[in-house]
Amino acid sequence: MITQYYRPQTLEEALQLLAREDTCPLGGGTLLSRPNEKSFYVVDLQNLGLDQLRKSGGNLQIGATVALQTLLESSFTPKALKTALALEAPLNLRTQGTVAGTLVTCDGRSPFAVVMLALDARITFAPGNEIKSLGDYLPIREVTNGVSSASSARPVPSVRSLPPAGPGKLLTKVEIPMNVRLAFETVARTPSDKPIVCAAVAQWPSGRTRLALGGWGKAPALALDGNGPDDLEAAARNAFSEAGDEWASKEYRNEIASVLAKRCLATLV
Repeated sequence: MITQYYRPQTLEEALQLLAREDTCPLGGGTLLSRPNEKSFYVVDLQNLGLDQLRKSGGNLQIGATVALQTLLESSFTPKALKTALALEAPLNLRTQGTVAGTLVTCDGRSPFAVVMLALDARITFAPGNEIKSLGDYLPIREVTNGVSSASSARPVPSVRSLPPAGPGKLLTKVEIPMNVRLAFETVARTPSDKPIVCAAVAQWPSGRTRLALGGWGKAPALALDGNGPDDLEAAARNAFSEAGDEWASKEYRNEIASVLAKRCLATLV
């Protein structure tokens, strides 16, 4: 339950407020607006200018509060990333949900997070413009799962998961490369459903190749980051060797992950 609401006018003011106990940043509000017995304060980020989307050199800089739908509609956004965004949430939630909020609270079934992991996205925190790779950040998030949502069957992170890097820290920007080839494949119960298994492959002009997998667990898995696509299928199998749950057996995911990785690679050729 939200008990106090703040709308700072500067980033410095926001950071001071976020240093307080039980205080969370408010972007799109798709999670914070849900019923919660815990009392907490929110810091509205809408006046801080964190909603900018721009190309800088060979990279795309995405402000923390850019809406998922804005990113999907941008001419800068790669086609494979647009596909993943369309699967991330229905239109009404994409217009509200933000890039940072989605990455902070995602689980392993997030198509958007899978593609961003394959792209080796870099995230910036204030103060100090501290930069982390998304791959380093996802495993250390303080995510405490609550009751599963009946409509999506996905774990709903509690409010404690929302501060992205500790008291007084704020995720301000996400950056992805634009000089890469990118492919995304998914298998789900229906074409518009969250994936049971999904795969994203990014390949740089140098030959560097990254394979990220999703559909299971608390966060997407990085299966491969190497100088070429050798052993891509084997890497997919190894990454999902224990990926069994109520949605699919580990044997099924193990095999399908390999198939999807192969399809992604074929798309890049």
